[in-house]
Amino acid sequence: MALPEPNELPTVRPVKIGFLGGSFDPVHFGHLLAAQDAFEQYKLDRLIFVPAAQAPLKPNDVQCSSDDRLAMLRAAVEWDRRFEISDMELRRGGVSYTIDSVRQFRAQYPNDELYWVIGGDQLPKLHLWKDITELAKLVEFIFLERPGYPVKASPGIPGLRLHRCDGHLLGVSSTELRERTRRSLSLDYFVPHKAIIYIQEHSLYRDVR
Repeated sequence: MALPEPNELPTVRPVKIGFLGGSFDPVHFGHLLAAQDAFEQYKLDRLIFVPAAQAPLKPNDVQCSSDDRLAMLRAAVEWDRRFEISDMELRRGGVSYTIDSVRQFRAQYPNDELYWVIGGDQLPKLHLWKDITELAKLVEFIFLERPGYPVKASPGIPGLRLHRCDGHLLGVSSTELRERTRRSLSLDYFVPHKAIIYIQEHSLYRDVR
């Protein structure tokens, strides 16, 4: 059988990989809808959750251990083949700077298209991210907004590649959910059922003040 000429060889399309970072303490449907919206609207091939050991701009945000937060996240998404989890930042420990993770992901996926998913409320803070100019060269950003809301002004960051995603954003926060647990209020309709079971079985957030 004759081999195809070089110009007849099939081209390999880069894989489109999205990353969604956060403390996930606990994971809730707002996180999962953000992941799904980005995945669908930008036709991603993979979406990887990246739980942080400690968020640099939210130093007091984490209440649960890394093991518990990772277990809740796994309980929430392990059934969904679209989603994966990287425990890179948890294993690294300390303050989780996005640039450190993106450098590793870029080395791991040198020929693929990488997207970091953020909430629209993070845009005004983006210039504060560590080594943001280098970060903008290594990864593109998808920011989520409610449909019909005006496009936010793009931060003045050289080389920044920014993509808007109309998302089903929920007015719910992990801080609120921790407080609901402390007050013995239900987490139903906020948190995936398997993650709720884990919280109950391990008596998480009961002593949060």
